[in-house]
Amino acid sequence: MCLVFVCDEDEKVVSRQPAPGVCPYCGGMIQAEDIESHWRFCFLPLYFKTKRRYYCTMCTRKLVVK
Repeated sequence: MCLVFVCDEDEKVVSRQPAPGVCPYCGGMIQAEDIESHWRFCFLPLYFKTKRRYYCTMCTRKLVVK
């Protein structure tokens, strides 16, 4: 019998808030999202991390902070 182990990643947006500055492509407003990421292996939580992503509200491009 072959056992199959399921490993899945779940992301959930926790909050959104306006960020300072303007989009370099279109000049639109920038929005910041806080995202919780969970890794699970056979329903056992292995990994938990909170990330912040930035994107433009007008052209919906992801923006990278360097």
